[in-house]
Order: sequence, then structure tokens, then C-alpha cells
Amino acid sequence: MADGTSRRAASEHVDVLIVGAGLSGIGAAWHLQHEAKGRSYAILEGREAIGGTWDLFRYPGIRSDSDMYTLGYAFKPWTEAKAIADGPSILKYVRETARDFGIDKHIRYGHKVTAAAWSSADACWTVEALRSDGQTVTLTAGFVFLCGGYYSYEGGYTPEFPGAAAFKGQIVHPQKWPEDLNYTGKQVVVIGSGATAVTLVPAMAGTAAHVTMLQRSPTYVVSRPAEDAMANRLRRLLPAKLAYHLIRWRNVLFGMWFFRLARNRPDAVKKNIIDMVRAQLGSDYDVGKHFTPTYNPWDQRLCLVPDADLFEAIKQGRASVVTDHIESFTRDGIKLTSGAELKADIVVTATGLNLQVMNGLSLTVDGRAVDPGQTLSYKGMMYEDVPNLASSFGYTNASWTLKCDLTCEYVCRLLNHMQRTGLRQVTPRNDDPTIERQPWLDFSSGYVQRAMAKFPKQGSKAPWRLHQNYALDLMSLRYAKLEDGTLEFSNPRPVKANAAVAA
Repeated sequence: MADGTSRRAASEHVDVLIVGAGLSGIGAAWHLQHEAKGRSYAILEGREAIGGTWDLFRYPGIRSDSDMYTLGYAFKPWTEAKAIADGPSILKYVRETARDFGIDKHIRYGHKVTAAAWSSADACWTVEALRSDGQTVTLTAGFVFLCGGYYSYEGGYTPEFPGAAAFKGQIVHPQKWPEDLNYTGKQVVVIGSGATAVTLVPAMAGTAAHVTMLQRSPTYVVSRPAEDAMANRLRRLLPAKLAYHLIRWRNVLFGMWFFRLARNRPDAVKKNIIDMVRAQLGSDYDVGKHFTPTYNPWDQRLCLVPDADLFEAIKQGRASVVTDHIESFTRDGIKLTSGAELKADIVVTATGLNLQVMNGLSLTVDGRAVDPGQTLSYKGMMYEDVPNLASSFGYTNASWTLKCDLTCEYVCRLLNHMQRTGLRQVTPRNDDPTIERQPWLDFSSGYVQRAMAKFPKQGSKAPWRLHQNYALDLMSLRYAKLEDGTLEFSNPRPVKANAAVAA
């Protein structure tokens, strides 16, 4: 895409262009409407529907592994009884938000953003999007807000399994779940041990003949009630918004406390989690082999099972866990390195996602191509030497929306500050040679490690350091001054010639 494309040559200009109409994008639009009033904006959505993750994934049992009092928006109370909500309920919530606040009128469906070029001369981005009809459209925007999540919608990650072509049954990835898949009375093997696997196994076990979760190594699995009794009681006694915010803060503080405890006393937390699993499955079950990870809690994300549904399925004999390695697929199932063979009619590869950097955009700044893997991330949301662009990226150790809400507030503060000062450009600059570059995320999960080299880096100290801490981010994004010596505000609006003087 040619750099410096004139605004007049493009079909349309908006003050803010939001990429993605999922949970983050709809939230970003609300904040713009309420905290940066008067800005024109559009949302470009590559698919034909609102909802992002919650519309894309259709596998059985799809749900959140975060409570809805923190995954929900700060501005719209969650009113359903279940705190651990299923996918359709979350999708309904996102769509209601878009409709209730008129956000849906700003969405352009079937517009997959592919490239963006910044021109300092014009103080705007020229953005290309591929429409579902095959046509490429061009818009310009003063600010681009990437809200398309962190993984590719094109397909999930599936390793190359030896012998897979010989398998006579079906192999399915949860990201591309067939609508007509019939697993009633079938033998099912789910490969994986993460959030998707622990969701699928109990959901399918109700109708399948048997479901086996095949894992190379265990994951920490914790149970909690799907409904929050205290929250439901408070909602009956107090106004909806007050109850919602009290519950939200209770859950935020508990999550922060638990994460810090896991970091400071990993052995004690590990023992507590394993003891709870043992209490669920009984002393005869081999918890040491199937539910005791070799890593510390929160080195990878913990898996949540509402109302102990996974453990119940195991106790009832409808599901089982096998910890082993795959030697090869066979005609009738999977042969393991131990010599055992798992019979299967259907194999579900819950083996992870393909992470995608900056929503897959190709970026240039004044003709210079941007390599995301060589940039530093400013406060986990903007990028070194990249003007007027932010990403909405949530927490790995807490609810996604907590960080996204703060990021949206910060973007609105930036827009308002630039409007007041008459400056059109804001760019994070790193002038500190002592800053060490570190991986953006320190998770040991395979899907993270496969992609981290391509992602921006975090720095060894603020404001380049990624906190993963809501309290610290609250101070950094909501209350800290914008003129911090790192953000460079520049490019004043041109002074319009006085017609009378010119005459």
C-alpha cells in the first residue's frame, strides 16, 4: 500500500477506526461515545456477525472461564443468575450492548482489515480492508484501535499427527466445529488439557458412549459454583449497578490476592489445589499422575470447571483422563507410546490456537514497515514509534475485560488531550538505553511460546513493563498523567488562513 495516500483520495474518513466487533470492540465503541464525545467512528468486522470469540466458537459447552462480574463491562451490569456463563449467554450480552447503545449502526460487516499506513504529513492512517465480496476498500482514520483479539480466526493449531490419514473416524478442531457432528453413542477422544478440553469433556459425556481426555501432561483444574450465591443475594437487596460493582471489586481483589499468593507461595497453593481435586475424585484416583502439573500455579492459566462437572463425569464413568504421548493414529483410534490404544470414532484436537500479532495487519509508518517483534509495548497497549494506534489486550491472569476497559478509558483520555492541545499525533518513544527487552508474556503454554518471537516486547521497567495487575494498571491508565516524558505529542493542526486577510 502506498504511503501518504491523500485523505481526499479515500472514500471516507473517521476520527477513530475500531477493528473487530467482539467483546473488546463493542466496549471500545461505548467508551468513545461516552468519554470522547463528538468523534466519528466506524467498526470494521471481518466476519458477518457481532461477537468475536463468542460467535465463532460453537463447540459443545462453550463458556467463559472467568466470572461475568469481571468479564462483563464496567458500564453494563451482568444480570443473569450464572456467574460462569455459557457462550450463547455471553453472545446475547454483547449483542444487547451493541443494540442498546446504538453501536451496531457503526459496524461494517465483512470488512477484514489487511493493512494500514501512517502518514505524518496528513496525520492519519490509510487503512485497507478486504470485503467479503472480494473488493478492497480504503478508509482514513485519525486513530486506529485494534480490538480483534490475539488469535487467528482462520483456524486453530493442530500438530502433525503420524498416521492421521489412516484414521477412519472424524478429526475435529473446536474452532471449526461442524454443525452436524453427531457424537451420540460414539467413542470420543479429546486431545488436550486446557480450558477447551475441560469444557468439552463433560459437555460431550452426557450423550457420547465415553469421552477420554488425552493429555501429555496435567493442568491445574479448580472447581467453583456456576452461580455466585452471594452475588445473587446482593442483587436482590441492592440496586443493580451498586451490587454489580461491589461484586466486581470483590472478585478483582480476590483474583489479585490469589495470583500473588501463587507467586509467593507456589508449593502451598499447589498442595491446596491438588487436595481439592483429591477430595472430588477420592483417594483411589491417581491424582498425582493426571492432575498434578510439574510447573507452578499460574505459570500457565488455571482451568476452571463450574460445579465440578469434569470431576462428576469422571466419577460417573462417562469420562476418563489418560496421561500419555501419541505414537500414531491407527485406523480405529490412537496408539500411545505406552503401547495402549484408545478406540475412537471421533477425535477432537483441543490443541490450542494460532496467535496473531496486531490482528494480522501489515503496518507502515511514513513508508517504514513495522516489525512488531522488534517494537516495545507501551503500557501493554501502544507501540514504540507507532503513532495513533492502540491494541485492546486483556489479562492472562484475570478477566479479559478488566484491562480492556482501562485501555479504552486511556485511549479516550489521549483523544481528548490531543483535541484540547490542538495536536494530532501521539507516539511512544524510548530514549532509555537501559531498558531491557523481555517477552511480552511469561506463560509457558505451548500456544504462547510458539508465537512470542513475533509479538512486541515488554520492557524491564515502566512504562514499558506489562503489569498483569489491575490495581497497578488502574493507577497507570486511569490516573497517571499523559505527559510522562515517553509519549510524544506532536503535529499541530494547520492554522486555517483568514479569508478576510487573504482577500
